[in-house]
Parts: sequence; C-alpha cells; structure tokens
Amino acid sequence: MTEHNAAGSRWTDLERPPLNTPALRRGLIVPGRLWTSLDVVTATGSTNSDLAARADELPEGAVLVAEEQTRGRGRMDRKWSAPARSGLFLSVLLRPGPDVPVERWGWLPLLTGVAVATAVARAAGVDTALKWPNDLLVKVGGEERKAGGILAERAADDAVVVGIGLNVSLTESELPVPGAGSLALANAVSVDRDPLLRAVLRGVEHWYGTWRDAAGDPAASGLQEAYAAGCATLGRPVRAELPGERQLVGDAVAIDGDGRLVIATEGGGQEAVGAGDVVHLRAA
Repeated sequence: MTEHNAAGSRWTDLERPPLNTPALRRGLIVPGRLWTSLDVVTATGSTNSDLAARADELPEGAVLVAEEQTRGRGRMDRKWSAPARSGLFLSVLLRPGPDVPVERWGWLPLLTGVAVATAVARAAGVDTALKWPNDLLVKVGGEERKAGGILAERAADDAVVVGIGLNVSLTESELPVPGAGSLALANAVSVDRDPLLRAVLRGVEHWYGTWRDAAGDPAASGLQEAYAAGCATLGRPVRAELPGERQLVGDAVAIDGDGRLVIATEGGGQEAVGAGDVVHLRAA
C-alpha cells in the first residue's frame, strides 16, 4: 500500500517504517569507538556530498543516513535512485591518519564491500558476492544482480567519505534499472533495516580498525584475502572498459596489493587494472 507524503513522494510505503534513530545511536555511538555521531534525514540529494561539505568541522566517525536520496551517485557518475525507506543510503567520514600511507587509502571501498557483504549475509540471510571493485551482487532466480554499491571520495586533505547504497525491500517494479536486485528479491529472511544498518556499521568498524592497526597493509590485515574470497569477478572471463576507450579482455586471476584487478590476457601476459568498468562475460 502506498500513499503521498507531505513532500509529494509517490513512494511512501506504510510497510516501510522509518529508521529508529535513538536506538541506533544507543547501539552504535560508544565512547572510544569509531562512530561518533549518527544523523538520519528524511531526504537529501547525496549523503556523500553533504558529509564531504562538512568534513572540516566533523570528527572521524560521523555517519549520515538518508531515508531517501534524490541525487545519489555511483561510480562514473551513474545515478542511484530508490523509493523512500526501501534501502540503506548512508555515508561515513573516515580519517585513516598518518599511520596509513595515502597510497593504501584505495582499499577503503574494497574494505567496505567486505563489511557490507558480511553484514548482509548475517542480518538478512542472503548470500552475497562482490563484483570488483565495489558492487554487491545477489542471486535473484539464479541470476546475478547488483543490489548495492560503494563510492569513496576524498574530502578535505585528511579525510575520505565512503558512501553505501543498498537496495533492501525494492520490488521488481521499483528497480531503478533492469537487472538490478534487492535483498527482498533475493529471498532475504529479514528486510528490517535497523539491524541491517547496525551490522553494516559494526562490520566497517571491525575491518577499518584491523586494517588501520596494520598500517593499511591489505595482506597483514587479512583484507586482501577476505576480499578475494568473496569476489565473484575472480576466476571468470571479463572485459575491462578502461579510460581512453580502451578495452581489455581476459581472465580475472587476482587482486594485487594495491587493490587492482589482475587480468590474464590471451597472449599470456597479465595487466593490473586500477580504474574502469568490468563486465562479467560468459565462459566459452
């Protein structure tokens, strides 16, 4: 059942309750831990943009959640839209600090992917996989579909804003693009967003702390191994669409120490891809 809310949204769903902000704060904002504030807004253009604009005045660990994003962004400036209260749309502010070399900050979106995938499996009972570098895949009727994505952006000189978008209760008719997915369509045992959000943020806190304690070393922290274990891209033929309209076709064989996807080409060589779009191909 749907109704029109005061803002005129056609997506207000009586079966999609708002997040319980006071309870979330009680469970997540603990002195001496990572998360320092948690705000939930009814709607905004982009939580990443909003949090980045305030990066200079906020401490590490600020969390901004929107019940609805009207100008959500994915990688390569793709749009991300969904009905109000149908998913998790949030950004977190991180300051890896001087102990983590800047060149290792590129692991943050992959780290977040591992945390989100683990949280979804535990809190929603949905098997998930990661598509390099930052898409979350679920199975809908045996077909791999994208149900979530991650976007990390530098904010100020010493900060990174990491945005997470996750389709939770979307129905087939509400999907933003054909071939998208949601936890509900993947037969989630629960689409309650409160425990799911807590699981996501606790997962990010765990992996971020472990990674930072290892000075951002992906091998020593176990992050590189964990990402590879959950990455659906590895071990299959792919086409990488690279900057400059160049394409690279081959088998995805590894994630290197810089978080790049290593592709073995037909000529016997290997190339590490750090930016671009990767398409999973069907095996010959």
